[in-house]
Amino acid sequence: MRGNAELHVAVGVITNEAGEVLITRRREHLHQGGLWEFPGGKLEPGETVRDALVRELREELAISVQDASPLLKIRHAYPEYNVILDVWRVHGFGGNPTGVEDQPVRWMAPEDLTQCEFPPANRAIVAAVRLPDRYAICDDEVGDSAVLLQKLRQLVERGLRLIQLRAKQLDASRYRKVAEAASDYCRSQGIALLLNCGPELAAPMGAAGIHLSSANLMKLSERPLGPDAWVAASCHNLEELRQAERIGADFVVLSPVLATASHPSAPAMGWSRFGRLVDKANLPVFALGGMQPWHLSEAKYHGAQGIAAIRGFCAG
Repeated sequence: MRGNAELHVAVGVITNEAGEVLITRRREHLHQGGLWEFPGGKLEPGETVRDALVRELREELAISVQDASPLLKIRHAYPEYNVILDVWRVHGFGGNPTGVEDQPVRWMAPEDLTQCEFPPANRAIVAAVRLPDRYAICDDEVGDSAVLLQKLRQLVERGLRLIQLRAKQLDASRYRKVAEAASDYCRSQGIALLLNCGPELAAPMGAAGIHLSSANLMKLSERPLGPDAWVAASCHNLEELRQAERIGADFVVLSPVLATASHPSAPAMGWSRFGRLVDKANLPVFALGGMQPWHLSEAKYHGAQGIAAIRGFCAG
């Protein structure tokens, strides 16, 4: 297939009771042969995505899909053709996954997926699989390092595994000290801490990555950190989403979805516009702005990876 030909593909992220993810290796004679991938295949005429997913996983792996839900949608242009990957998370299945066509099959812990080589279009899927569905923003509202670190500990105690440290009111010296302490603490707890700062500061402090403001995002021409670190960004429109894709960001927050106390004058986009933007994004998106834990299902319904919040995870 050449030119503007397009393939619509149903993809399954299959997880077992141990939380491992199933991947298969493409046969050598196929496009992107020899690379690992998440199983699935193209839709036949008249098929829904779910129907195609059920059929493909039965034909490829001899399993029956019992419970599945959408995870994300990716559009990618290869030289040979364009693809739309409709990615679903398979929560429940029957049977023992087997490579019906003698393709290698492997269960992998999500954090180990980066050790395998995937087709370029699968990069966003790997990120989505590794990410939780809650992203906490630990914000410095009073300029007090001790208060900020206490907030961080409370978020960790409440089960948050992905946290951004934002401390706009601290000067450079105090910021370095609190960021180093926060990074050390989060590493000891197995928490991914992203620093809201310049790329040059994140690596020396041992953080898991950085979170770029929209202004800093738009200044970049390439990914600011290596593949082993998280790169996230704040976005508010399609232009910024496209820029995040161009520089190779792993995920973004899109805001404001609802009215917020921190930015009361910013017009909220609402769920409908949020969903339309997410549908055009080719990477995981967290909903930000007025989010509370009960908004999680609504966010996922509109295509989000999950929700992000400054105050929403602090109550209770």
